[in-house]
Amino acid sequence: MSFESSHLVPLIVSFVLALALTPVVRALARRFGMVARPKADRWHKKPTAMMGGVAIFLAIAISYLVFIPHTAQGWVVLFASTFLFAVGLVDDILHIKPYQKLIGQVMGAAVVIYFGLNLPWSGSVSLNMAVTIFWLIGITNAINLLDNMDGLAAGISAIAALFISANLAINGQVTEAVTLAVFAAALMGFLVYNSNPATIFMGDSGSMFIGFFLASSALLSTAGGRGRSFLVVVAVPVLVLFIPIFDTTLVTVVRKLSGRAASQGGRDHTSHRLVALGLSERRAVWMLYGFAAVAGVLALLMREAALHTSLALILGFTVVLVLVGVYLAGVKVYDETEVAASRDGALVSFLVDLSYKRRVFEVMLDVVLIILAYYSSYALIFGSTWEPGVWQLFMRTIPVLLFVKMFALLAAGVYRGIWRYISIDNLLAYAKAVVAGTVGSVLALLFAFRFEGFSRAVFVLDAMILFLMLAASRTAFRLFRQMIPAGTADGRRVLIYGAGDGGELLLREMRNNQDLQYTPIGFVDDDPLKKGMFIHGLRVFGGNGNLRRICEEQRVQEVLISSTKITDERLKEILHDCEENQVTLKRMRIEIELVGHEY
Repeated sequence: MSFESSHLVPLIVSFVLALALTPVVRALARRFGMVARPKADRWHKKPTAMMGGVAIFLAIAISYLVFIPHTAQGWVVLFASTFLFAVGLVDDILHIKPYQKLIGQVMGAAVVIYFGLNLPWSGSVSLNMAVTIFWLIGITNAINLLDNMDGLAAGISAIAALFISANLAINGQVTEAVTLAVFAAALMGFLVYNSNPATIFMGDSGSMFIGFFLASSALLSTAGGRGRSFLVVVAVPVLVLFIPIFDTTLVTVVRKLSGRAASQGGRDHTSHRLVALGLSERRAVWMLYGFAAVAGVLALLMREAALHTSLALILGFTVVLVLVGVYLAGVKVYDETEVAASRDGALVSFLVDLSYKRRVFEVMLDVVLIILAYYSSYALIFGSTWEPGVWQLFMRTIPVLLFVKMFALLAAGVYRGIWRYISIDNLLAYAKAVVAGTVGSVLALLFAFRFEGFSRAVFVLDAMILFLMLAASRTAFRLFRQMIPAGTADGRRVLIYGAGDGGELLLREMRNNQDLQYTPIGFVDDDPLKKGMFIHGLRVFGGNGNLRRICEEQRVQEVLISSTKITDERLKEILHDCEENQVTLKRMRIEIELVGHEY
């Protein structure tokens, strides 16, 4: 059966039902006092109605029962998800224990497995059952944890549902694809009221229903894709649900390293860390929407890709994922005294110490980059379809390249630098290491294989790609800082007076030191030639009598003077302008003091 225009009817009905039912549920929740009140470990700041999951469930259930052809597997997914909805509803009303919710999740997973839905990740039936139970429970709780900011869980789930729907449609499972599209439409209707600022939350009834529905629906995709490679069967559902998996993994690992219980609530999720870096709540959510969409597109691309191409895509995506995770893990979201106290435990102390061994991480990263660069050069020369002889040469020579190039990176001093202070000198060291590694690799292959069957262009491309990868990985944290607005979400808006070396130094200090609680918004300088120019993405607004107007237009709270060349007369004029606008004026000073014997 192919997709027809009549399939749009249940989507429209589902969206309209969610749009109409949500305000009704919101009014009833407020009337009966079912509201979420602000807490120290929660994000919202005012009492907000709960029970939004009821509207989502009713919109989906009605649309499915009335408009969608019923299949045995569809009934299994809907029935088991309805059971989880009931468990979540009981929790919303009676606040049951975590282990009781877990029992409910296991029962729902047992129903799904009993009726033949599972992840065919191995040849062992018992192992597949265990993995499927872990998958269903894990994704259900991941969506529950992801429901930590307005519109986040509902939006990410809608995006995931659309990509699962597309995957099902490609498999020829049109009925199942329409079901997932109906599911996504209901979430979009709910998002009208759940987006920032949210007037209703979905509650556990919503998050458990949504999470279990998505997890079990992914099993329909694997069922319809039998005969595809094992890698695709594994990677597609994981990539489609990448954001909840990533968030749960990050929160669990960092909480354990900080001596906190993984089940303990807190404002330490991916979304919270993005806000702590300076993004608004809305922009943080939309950034995660974008990541979810990229992961979904990658999942669909992998369906048609060759096995070695799929492996390379996954490896590259994993590198980016790890870099983002390491960067976000460094954001300060816990109380420092609490973290210090947690290090008294032997296990926690060991893990924390291990996490600071950056060189181990760098070495492992470079091993992956060397393989990826070598593969990319082969792919550019030979295309996506390789002859058996080409594949054998590629696999046999990887150990040689790893040995020679890792030695070259070590000898060139690549592992003596600090990423956040990377400079031209570091890039020159990378270039020397890459050239030496490439020459050494060619000589080694000439000695071992007489260079028979190899393409010289492969090694030229390999050197270029490896250098770009090394440089990109080392500058990744700087790139992340450029993608995210400078300063903190609640920092004071600061204008830097002086667009020279001192101003650039002051800007870097504010961006690197979040404890200052500053949000730099631009520069001002009396040199007319600098007006309209940009320094690290911030504009030079001008000067010469325009300071008061600039402060008013840009809502400046403080002016920081970075230049030491300003005369006393000009300083008095700046102070007068700042006082007129009720703006604080401060001056940066760098002093070198002699330390005496009294210390």
